Amino acid sequence: MTEILRVDGLVKKYAKTEALKGISLTLNRGKIVGLLGPNGSGKTTLIKIINGLLTPTEGEVYVDGKKPGVETKSIVAYLPDAIYLNSWMTVKQIVNYFCDFYEDFRPELAYKMLENLNISPNHKLKTLSKGNKEKVCLILTMSRNALLYVLDEPIAGVDPAARDYVISTIINNYNPDATVLLSTHLISDIEQILDEAVFIQNGKIILHKTVEEIREENGKSVDELFREMFRWEGTGPFTP
Repeated sequence: MTEILRVDGLVKKYAKTEALKGISLTLNRGKIVGLLGPNGSGKTTLIKIINGLLTPTEGEVYVDGKKPGVETKSIVAYLPDAIYLNSWMTVKQIVNYFCDFYEDFRPELAYKMLENLNISPNHKLKTLSKGNKEKVCLILTMSRNALLYVLDEPIAGVDPAARDYVISTIINNYNPDATVLLSTHLISDIEQILDEAVFIQNGKIILHKTVEEIREENGKSVDELFREMFRWEGTGPFTP
């Protein structure tokens, strides 16, 4: 099985704060992986380094054997945890922009998903609700034919009624040879689609196992184990 992401001894310091403390991680192709941890655990810092938005203090990151940069942007589809699109543009203009910017963008897929969610391509982004803006961002990300999809809280702002559609959008529209790395607090909503779970706490990876291994070894769901991790937060290292 071919690896798509390798992180070796990654450290990230902000002044006196150490956000990542020498973490190492390898992800193979064709997996959906949950990056799970409490606020301040280092999830978004790791995601930004993978996407080349932050420079590590120490250690290396390789995406398909390449360091984050211009080359990897063409194979990584990134959904940040905040809306980043220009609000004055129409949805159609944004789709056209993605067509120009990414060779792997599939506009026909984007328009199909927009239609399924009753979002008009002619509407300006600023006229949409916050939830629909976030759906547009997700649709644009999943309409790429990437090798690695990195999704930071993809369902956090989506109403519960739409979460099932958003989850089905993730699992039905990514390249099956690619990997999806998604960060979320809503584990019970996405656990059924996960192949693996990575628990991160205080800048360290404390667990990386398949969902099946977690259930068999702990007699608990990923969500239950995550809740147990929260109970340990602030009292010392968590040991599953």
